[in-house]
Amino acid sequence: MDFWLGDWTVTYPGMAGSAASRVSLDLDRCLLVESWDGGKGHSGKNLFAYSSDDKSWHGMFVDNQGRVHIFEGKVAADAAEFTGPSSGPDGRTVLNRIKVTRLAGNKVEQSWEKSLDNGVTWKMEFRGEYSRKNAS
Repeated sequence: MDFWLGDWTVTYPGMAGSAASRVSLDLDRCLLVESWDGGKGHSGKNLFAYSSDDKSWHGMFVDNQGRVHIFEGKVAADAAEFTGPSSGPDGRTVLNRIKVTRLAGNKVEQSWEKSLDNGVTWKMEFRGEYSRKNAS
């Protein structure tokens, strides 16, 4: 997921202005951390790590509104996909799917979809385009 490292401006449909994201490595390059500020007081951290114990990728999303999501994932050269369950407002189980995809050298897309039928159908919740700051 090295393609995602750096400082980013994030835009998405219907958004006035832009959000910011910084993606960096921590813990001797064993943890990828996205620190994001969505504007209007909404911020969070997304953590991704590969476990040599179970040979799997894991992710955790946390925001300043008390939401926490745990994911399992797959990572390839230019894309990553993570899925995991959460509870919806009515208590029903929701399946979440996050994708991070390199669009070009200085562009990345992150999308977040939700399914109420265990992955049969998906509804797009967020699709943001990341543009690298200070790209030359």
